[in-house]
Amino acid sequence: MEPQANLLGVSSQAQSPGIVRSDGAPVVKRIGAPRDLTRDLYHSLLALHWGRIALLLCALYCGLSLLFAWLYMAGGDCINGARPGHLRDYFFFSVQTLATIGYGVMHPIGDYANFLVSLEAFCGLLAFSLMTGLLFAKFSIPNARVLFSRQAVLGRRDGKPALMLRMANARGNHILEAHVNLTLNRCEGVEGDPGYRRFHRLPLVVHETPLFVLTFTATHIIDESSPLFGVSLEEMQQGGYNFTVTLIGLDALVSQTVHARCSYDASQIAADHRFADTLFRQPDGTFVLDYTRFHEVVPYSV
Repeated sequence: MEPQANLLGVSSQAQSPGIVRSDGAPVVKRIGAPRDLTRDLYHSLLALHWGRIALLLCALYCGLSLLFAWLYMAGGDCINGARPGHLRDYFFFSVQTLATIGYGVMHPIGDYANFLVSLEAFCGLLAFSLMTGLLFAKFSIPNARVLFSRQAVLGRRDGKPALMLRMANARGNHILEAHVNLTLNRCEGVEGDPGYRRFHRLPLVVHETPLFVLTFTATHIIDESSPLFGVSLEEMQQGGYNFTVTLIGLDALVSQTVHARCSYDASQIAADHRFADTLFRQPDGTFVLDYTRFHEVVPYSV
């Protein structure tokens, strides 16, 4: 099978080691892209880390309570039990109203305060509904928990040179019909653009497994049809070679598609090495997967 190349490629003036980090996260800085926050707000919130989401929700909760506290103060002595001019009393009354607690120690007086209480109670119900939906959506996003080896290796498979990298199901659940793809991107200078980058799909000896439970070694044979044929490791490092592996499959527990990705540059490749053994058979016929040796690579002489 001939390797597939992306004829569009990516133009880059710098000899960048890649466009994604080792964990698959992009490193390309986007500037000048059109953006509509009203349409991308939900996606942007889901993309935030849990810590930032917690800080954002806390800030919104406190900010909304403080806003209504100022409005109550602007109405004068409209909250019975609150000391006039003391923002703290109005703030705590606003918190009780927003959360629909209502201890009864402080209560509104007059139409102005009752209108604000009704408005704040409505805003509180709406805000808590949106917060609950966001947290549930964030919590329910499926993930594969795939462990990738820290290094790839240039070794041999069936007497032929091969590029290999290892992955394992760290969770131990069943990922059905897992498909693995390996892509190379490297600098291939064209007329007028010496930093032009092109993508090549590297065919694997086995690119899918019906049941991904233990480990899987993605192996690309370096033969005459491979873009890596005749290329040394030093040339890969100088040419900005970057390899991205992706895995996609079906989580048998939640019946949802999960995916994982990782990226390697040429400095993360060990030449003339193999992966250390991690799967051992016990006397009773069972197998043991030793994750402590998962990242180990050893020379072929060992």
